[in-house]
Amino acid sequence: MPHSVSPDGSQADSQPIKCEPDTQSQDVTMSDAPSPAKAEKTNVNLEDLFDDEDSDPEFSSSVPGVKSEEEPPHPEPIKITSRSSFSDPEIMRAFYQRLFPFRYLFQWLNHSPSPTNDFAHREFAFTLQNDAYLRYQSFPTADLLRKQCIQLLPSRFELGPVYSTNPRDRKTMRKASAFRPLAKELVFDIDMTDYDDIRTCCTGASICHKCWAFITMAIKVVDVALREDFGFKHIMWVYSGRRGAHAWVCDKRAREMDDSKRRAVAGYLELLKGGDQGGKKVNARRPLHPHLERSLNILKEHFQTSILLEQDPWVEEKAAHLLQLLPDQKLKEALQKKWDSSPSRPSALKWSDIDNVAKSGALSKGSKDLLEAKQDIVLEYTYPRLDAEVSKKLNHLLKSPFVVHPGTGRVCVPIDTRKVEEFDPLSVPTVTQLLTEIDEWEGDDRDKQLADWEKTSLKPYIDYFRGFVGRLLKEERGGVKREREETGDAMEF
Repeated sequence: MPHSVSPDGSQADSQPIKCEPDTQSQDVTMSDAPSPAKAEKTNVNLEDLFDDEDSDPEFSSSVPGVKSEEEPPHPEPIKITSRSSFSDPEIMRAFYQRLFPFRYLFQWLNHSPSPTNDFAHREFAFTLQNDAYLRYQSFPTADLLRKQCIQLLPSRFELGPVYSTNPRDRKTMRKASAFRPLAKELVFDIDMTDYDDIRTCCTGASICHKCWAFITMAIKVVDVALREDFGFKHIMWVYSGRRGAHAWVCDKRAREMDDSKRRAVAGYLELLKGGDQGGKKVNARRPLHPHLERSLNILKEHFQTSILLEQDPWVEEKAAHLLQLLPDQKLKEALQKKWDSSPSRPSALKWSDIDNVAKSGALSKGSKDLLEAKQDIVLEYTYPRLDAEVSKKLNHLLKSPFVVHPGTGRVCVPIDTRKVEEFDPLSVPTVTQLLTEIDEWEGDDRDKQLADWEKTSLKPYIDYFRGFVGRLLKEERGGVKREREETGDAMEF
């Protein structure tokens, strides 16, 4: 399927994309943080990359590990009270010391158990407790990233691209063009606020189980399109910590896409047009693109339950918008008369009224136009609403998995798409809950070697991440081996 054609039949890249200035791509740092690479000599050995307590036979070094940082074997419990803030320094320090999976984050971004520039030249951006924003931070090892987090206690950090040189050295380049982004995961951002005009249960930053269904629908549609239409395999969905989800497409082919290809994929998945409250947002071309046909099949059940029953979007005066989306004037007048006599009629019955009234003779045009209009309505209320600008630029920054959302205290955990219907954002553990679980944990002598995160409700999420990273590394190693075989690469003496 051509990637340059969007599902509604229009050319995804027929016109240059005019983007608003991206504040995240600006160097807003007043001064760079001290380089950990300069603070200590870093002739990197594989055994220095990870902490002993996080040892893993699947990716372990063949050399015995050496602890690079002296810490007490049994840290003092954190005194958490009702007044404790999620971003209190002592809480964030304990989080980075005891819970954050630096080892697996390194393996994920490094694409190899041994150090590579995929990690060393990756940009990290820290948001500090005083809201200072440090861009272009980089680290040769996971341990140095961990040390910097423990020292600076960022309320969160974001991931940028892999650059052509170390981001910390960008100002020493003689030519600005020598410092350029080379690779980054293809990312997608779904935010609940983009659904505010159609969700009736919550607004703004608030979410509940009813409106989380919009995110579930979006994940289902986007995930299957990326896999079946583009052939991507390594897609990780991550809860944003409050009201949305992020997708990280980690296949090498996706990471190496330039901006034009990223715009094409984003355009392929875009459907809703127009930002006004009252206008028609979906005008899909017929015959429907196969992606939209498949999406309708996925979404039609959600439309009946999540939209008609739970959101009830057309009660009272809101029914006017539904009438506006119908193509037949005679039908609209008949429905208006019927609903005026019963303004509190639920949306599910109003939706049934459309066909019933049409069959009674109140239809001046053919039924084909009505069917297509109803399909467009289903898509308007269920189809993913993506923040496309996040996906279009290689140098766009996105919040790292497993950081703490400062507003809710919840950890940004992966979402298992095999059980996406079961994911409950309101039950995701908070940082204070996790630290309490560590201190209340009781185990026998056999469990003394467990990492602290293994004693908490964060364990299933890190286990899932570990498995995802393992599959990605296995394919990366296979790809390197195939390249060597195809090029006949061999050592010469």
